[in-house]
Amino acid sequence: MKGWDRVRPSRLGRVRLDKALIAEEDEGDGERGREPMRSFHVHETVRLGHVHPQHPSHRTIYCNDRDANQLSNFQGNSVSTTKYNILTFLPKGLFEQFRRVANLYFLMISVLSTTPISPVSPITNVVPLSLVLCASLIKEAFEDWKRFANDKVVNSTPVEVLQDSRWIKIPWKKLQVGDLVRVKQDDFFPADLLFLSGTNPDGICYIETANLDGETNLKIRKALERTWDYLYPDKASEFKGEIQCEQPNNSLYTFTGNLIIGKQTLPLSPNQILLRGCSLRNTEFIVGAVIFTGHETKVMMNSMNVPSKRSTLERTLDKLILILFGVLFVMCIIGAIGSGVFINRKYYYLGLVADVEKQFNPNNRFVVACLTLFTLVTLYSTIIPISLYVSIEMIKFIQCTQFINKDMNMYHRDSNTPALARTSNLNEELGQVEYLFSDKTGTLTRNCMEFFKCSIGGEVYGTGVTEVERAAAQRNGVKLEEVQRSADSVHEKGFNFDDTRLMCGAWRNARDPDICKEFFRCLAICHTVLPEGNESPEKITYQAASPDESALVIAAKNFGFFFYRRTPTAIRVRESHVEKMGKIQDVGYEILNVLEFNSTRKCQSVICRYPTGRLVLYCKGADSVIYEKLTGGMDAIKRTTREHLERFGAAGLRTLCLAYRDLNNQMYEEWNEKFIQAKSALREREKKLDEVADLIERELILIGCTAIEDKLQEGVPACIETLSKAGIKIWILTGDKLETAINIAYACSLISNEMKQFIISSETKEIRQVEDRGDPLETAQVIEDTVKRELERCLEEAEYYDNTRTQLDLALVIDGKCLMYALDPQLRGKLLRLSMMSKAVVCCRVSPLQKAQVTSLIKDGAKKITLGIGDGANDVSMIQAAHIGVGISGLEGMQAVMASDFAIAQFRFLTDLLLVHGRWSYIRISKVVAYFFYKNLTFTLTQFWFTFRTGYSGQRFYDDWYQSLYNVIFTALPVIVVGLFEKDVGASLSKKYPQLYQEGIKNMFFKWRVLAVWAFFAFYQSLIFFYFCVAASTKGQNLSGKMLGLWDVGTMAFTCVVITVNLRLLMACNFITRWHNYSIAGSILAWFLFIFLYSGIRTRHDRQENIYYVIYVLMSTWYFWLTIVLVPLVALLGDFLFQGLQRWFAPYDYQILQEKYKNQPEEISRPQLMENPQLTADEERRLAIARLPLERSKHTGFAFDSPGFESFFALQQGVSAPQKAWDVARRASMKVPRRIWNG
Repeated sequence: MKGWDRVRPSRLGRVRLDKALIAEEDEGDGERGREPMRSFHVHETVRLGHVHPQHPSHRTIYCNDRDANQLSNFQGNSVSTTKYNILTFLPKGLFEQFRRVANLYFLMISVLSTTPISPVSPITNVVPLSLVLCASLIKEAFEDWKRFANDKVVNSTPVEVLQDSRWIKIPWKKLQVGDLVRVKQDDFFPADLLFLSGTNPDGICYIETANLDGETNLKIRKALERTWDYLYPDKASEFKGEIQCEQPNNSLYTFTGNLIIGKQTLPLSPNQILLRGCSLRNTEFIVGAVIFTGHETKVMMNSMNVPSKRSTLERTLDKLILILFGVLFVMCIIGAIGSGVFINRKYYYLGLVADVEKQFNPNNRFVVACLTLFTLVTLYSTIIPISLYVSIEMIKFIQCTQFINKDMNMYHRDSNTPALARTSNLNEELGQVEYLFSDKTGTLTRNCMEFFKCSIGGEVYGTGVTEVERAAAQRNGVKLEEVQRSADSVHEKGFNFDDTRLMCGAWRNARDPDICKEFFRCLAICHTVLPEGNESPEKITYQAASPDESALVIAAKNFGFFFYRRTPTAIRVRESHVEKMGKIQDVGYEILNVLEFNSTRKCQSVICRYPTGRLVLYCKGADSVIYEKLTGGMDAIKRTTREHLERFGAAGLRTLCLAYRDLNNQMYEEWNEKFIQAKSALREREKKLDEVADLIERELILIGCTAIEDKLQEGVPACIETLSKAGIKIWILTGDKLETAINIAYACSLISNEMKQFIISSETKEIRQVEDRGDPLETAQVIEDTVKRELERCLEEAEYYDNTRTQLDLALVIDGKCLMYALDPQLRGKLLRLSMMSKAVVCCRVSPLQKAQVTSLIKDGAKKITLGIGDGANDVSMIQAAHIGVGISGLEGMQAVMASDFAIAQFRFLTDLLLVHGRWSYIRISKVVAYFFYKNLTFTLTQFWFTFRTGYSGQRFYDDWYQSLYNVIFTALPVIVVGLFEKDVGASLSKKYPQLYQEGIKNMFFKWRVLAVWAFFAFYQSLIFFYFCVAASTKGQNLSGKMLGLWDVGTMAFTCVVITVNLRLLMACNFITRWHNYSIAGSILAWFLFIFLYSGIRTRHDRQENIYYVIYVLMSTWYFWLTIVLVPLVALLGDFLFQGLQRWFAPYDYQILQEKYKNQPEEISRPQLMENPQLTADEERRLAIARLPLERSKHTGFAFDSPGFESFFALQQGVSAPQKAWDVARRASMKVPRRIWNG
């Protein structure tokens, strides 16, 4: 077949689609004068071959026809997640590195050092810069290589493609748009596919979307009946359909398009789409047509990086670097001015003759000063710590991978989920959080829904008492009596209901048994649940989109309406006690339409046909939506049910309203035509479907409401109480009702009776009266005025309490409608002030956008460090808006985790994440940055003092290699050890005394005052180093009687600097391990080994002759030995006195605890795994690790319980544990361990 012949069968169908598109455009633009036929004629004249011109809003795909699709230039299926390739690695990698100001600065210094005005060799600056860049590029290359290897595996995965009427295996990367593929059970879909046919009856298949959204429950997909026959190669090769669909986009849950086969145009929906990344389950194989490939698939278009976040300390570090630039500039200006003033021909011994170079020509002092300025810039370049960023990155990375990710205290056994640090940029930010924004469902609660109570026909059923009700009774001093469960009560997962009036068919004796029957059928029919397994009530399992929906179907089963089978067009329900007690009958209900739930409609409807021919619409949804759709004349039941809803909400239960409507055939047929048209629309399909659904979801009859309990997670109240003591203000942002949110806050210990509560709600009598009149403008104005008035009243009262210094905690409760107006620019300032005065804030009925807006209000308005925590897709915006985002690995998928910075399994793990790891990280990074600042300033100032002795000429005090290796070898390792292991108190004391966390909130360890103290001692010690060493060598002589020269004095001073700055770091440590001793001793030893080798080697083409044999000459004199002992002692004397006086007269809180517990080992806080004696091999290994001895601090006496030390002790005890990088060195120096604790 040639060109036109191949597409001729679908030509008429395409014409019909073109007409539909033109009609939609005409209708949307309101231009009635256009002639559709004229537009159609244009479509005909611009056709090129058999390829239809691409509409800007959709693409045309020719199935099973590669030649036709080739002209459209669709993207291939090869996927690359790497940042670089062979050509771009160096330029792009270097560009990324030089975006850092410090690296760019050292590049400029390296260039300057190659000019004649530089007093140092280019190697002085090039070597450390090269080492830093190489380390960073190697890290980038290693990470990118892992991504490349993973891409290679994915792209090479085989898939079966239809070619020449048979299935041929090709790699994924060779797949093209329009190909027909066969995917077998448990395999992943290689691209976004249109589901054509499968081995299951009725053209359905089951897929798992865990890689897409983390949900493990199976989803059902149904092929169009017209394509069911294209299952085997001989028949599939005849398929020549044409797909008109939307352009690639990142919307996972929507799809619009049409399939044209012959003269027939069939609408496509998400139910026919199989997305890349999902896998096939419970189906032997399926056949599909490729729609989107490679980076145009929906999963790849969603795989964008989490917004880049920088910690507050890192931004302060940038300011510190700028200050160092300023200090450098001042030092260079002083030297330059001094040089211009000093230069004079009267110093005849300098040889300043007429033809002297410009830098030393007294005839032009301005040029001398300018050139000296650049000379001194290169000489003092070490004031900026080049290795700081690399060291901090390494420290943070190890903190995440070895400490946070492997902390047994944050491991959740039930779900086998450890903590996960998804970024290492924000470790220290965890130690400074002041505001915590939390979702409720799945975050504070377990998201394990249980049917608990219900209201049917105005009658309440269910005798249980919730946790919230118990907390409320305890709060009011009322003692609740335990309700005895009946003998026939049932308690299974999803169902915790007890009421003899409904169970075992007793509902037949109710006041209105018919309404009870409608209630149970609504539960059994109105859903999208999939049954799995044996079709018996005891063994069947349900796959549901949410735990709520599963709980409702389980409830129907226990009430005697057992849903056990679903097909694409019907469901089967086994009904008990309907006609008479004890009788069981299987009933099939034909499912005509499913109007699915979305965030706009907030309800779900199913239109079904009874075996008797009765047409019924069942609807369930939020009470605010259902009440608007009810028919008139139901005031009594509406009022009663509303009271029941409020009672359920006060008990902390989640509620849904149920309603139904009888339809006649004519009404349904007319509506169904509009529904089919809306489903076929290529543009704004969702909006049109919502509009059509609203046409039939009206005049409903209220049946009743359900109440589902979602219990609090274990340890939530204790965690919130601990975090509150730590100075963290906690906000709950939830979509639940006002009463539910308040009671959950009480149950969580967030709000107490001792607090003054400010409640700003739209559920007032005045606002309800206005809403009943139905004027939206009047309603908006009244709510706005109410919010403004209430905010002013609450703020005035709060300021009164604050001014009178009344020790009263405040709590603010506000709902979504009021919050919408309170976030207005005119009122947000008042809301901000009121909320900052409140210890706790509860926002109810809020949307995902409002969650992000509230978070940004504190983050940008108050400039406070915020943390957002949630478990669902509706929490993603809040998580990304906060400084730190924490995702809960819950039952609502993994979208929150994928958007987060840190992931944990339970809310209570925040205690360890913030109070232990966050606080330690803040202390460690603060100390590392301050120490880098100190040691570089000390080193550079000694060179600065020498400038005054050299006529401001820029003469070096140290050899070039000393300057090059000072940061990268002689002082590098100890600071990394401190960054990994430093801590003031242990984990158990950090949690026992949460008030310690407030030191991080107040930024006590990285204030400018703290840095000023470090700078003062750097100034003091540099004077000691220079003048003591110079004074010691003034009359010093070597064994041959010669005076000590410049390089002798410089080497002696450098030795003192290396010894002193390393010992100063030891003094700054609260916690000292053998690794501290090894690293500091090793750094000093590395200096001596280097100088022995460096002084003993001489070549002709370098400046090494200055240092030749220097160390051997120095070590033969007693001046040297006396100097390297006395000078560090004198230099550190000031630090010793300051630390002693500070600890004695103005101690930090942690120093008081150190004194209190200095003779006591730290309490063991590891999880005990012996609750269940039946342990798996992996659990036994973890238990053995938990019982290992802990190393004791040699400084403060606190036990070291960081997880990074587990593997070393494990090997000594014969327990298998993951190896750590430092185990080899540690094992080499192993002594007989002294057990501190016997597990």
